[in-house]
Amino acid sequence: MAPIPVIAVFDVGKTNKKLFLFDESYHIVFERSARFNETVDEDGFACENLEALRLSVYDSLAEVGRLKEFDIKAVNFSAYGASFVYLDENGKAIAPLYNYLKPYPEDIKKQFYDTYGDEAQVAFETASPALESLNSGLQLYRIKHQKPELFKKIKHALHLPQYLSYLVSGEEVSDMTSIGCHTALWDFEKNDYHDWVKKEGIADIFAPVVPADHVSSPVISNKHYKVGIGLHDSSAALIPYLASFNEPFILLSTGTWSISLNPFDQSPLTAEELAADCLNYIQYKGKPVKASRLFSGHEYDQGIKQIAEKYGQNTIKYRNLAYDDNPQEDDVKAYYDLVKNLIAKQKISTGYVLKNAPVKRIFVDGGFGKNSVFMHLLAAAFPDIEVYAASMAQATAMGTALAIHHKWNSRPIPNDLISLKYYSAAGQKV
Repeated sequence: MAPIPVIAVFDVGKTNKKLFLFDESYHIVFERSARFNETVDEDGFACENLEALRLSVYDSLAEVGRLKEFDIKAVNFSAYGASFVYLDENGKAIAPLYNYLKPYPEDIKKQFYDTYGDEAQVAFETASPALESLNSGLQLYRIKHQKPELFKKIKHALHLPQYLSYLVSGEEVSDMTSIGCHTALWDFEKNDYHDWVKKEGIADIFAPVVPADHVSSPVISNKHYKVGIGLHDSSAALIPYLASFNEPFILLSTGTWSISLNPFDQSPLTAEELAADCLNYIQYKGKPVKASRLFSGHEYDQGIKQIAEKYGQNTIKYRNLAYDDNPQEDDVKAYYDLVKNLIAKQKISTGYVLKNAPVKRIFVDGGFGKNSVFMHLLAAAFPDIEVYAASMAQATAMGTALAIHHKWNSRPIPNDLISLKYYSAAGQKV
């Protein structure tokens, strides 16, 4: 039996590091998950174990390369954002992978905004809410002014997805899905690095920007692979939807955060939207994606714990409730009040990215898409828009594979990548 042609995708999250093999129909035919213990930086703050991650990429790729039932045609990578790897002239990492949760020095922060304008101005120009270390560009500014000797040794700063690609391809490049996501690096109006990036000499240590579907063809163990450049995970998760639907839509990606993504709204962010935690991503074809964030998954988890404790119930009861127009039990009424409160906030949050594009559908993926009560109430909150629960296996990894589809896959993109369940505004699931 001939080996199955596949693409290998490394999906690197803060907690779980996953490897998937997708066949040409984008079915997962192999998967592996690992966790690494964190290490600490020179200040004792927890950070990614970069060496363990590096070795894992090589070991895992060698392992699946030995599997006789698969023929690996291509490799690509997705990873979390706001994280740089700093390489010297020999291509070696010379600093920790600093944690984007690390507190930002107040004196460096003041110096930056005193020099380049107030927070609101920089946020507006870069479509990046002021998020300190989560603005990865400010991590580089901190290094330049706090650790100038280290800064002088940096030849290239690669966002984490591009570093992972570099490990296999040997090619140092930059990618717009990473540059354009709350980094404070990119001037969306000028479509170029912001002036502060150039004035600080930081633009000089970025590798050339290449398209998201760019591949290199290194020879590994006497075999040619097509190697993608890597993608920011939030942008990768949107790709299956862009590949499947042409009519304007919003993707509501739910987890700890509920993020409303509108890839059909290219209007500049307003001061009001930035203050409400909106931002712009740049999707894999280079266009802006307006996004708004709500900490609703966290609020939901805390809320059901409180209800369960008050009424002596298990939280599982509420996660699996079927929708009821007229709930009777006191604890269930309290649960409905919690979800209604979240929906009211979600309507405002999603509303920020609905203003400037004629959206016909909202797709909900992640945890809330499986919540019957949430989905019925969301449909009622948006009676003029079709609301669907969407599901697929590993959207981020699949999107990462789809980004270089035409470079490795001879078949057309399947039309059944995503399963949809419609919820009507009247509360009747169809």
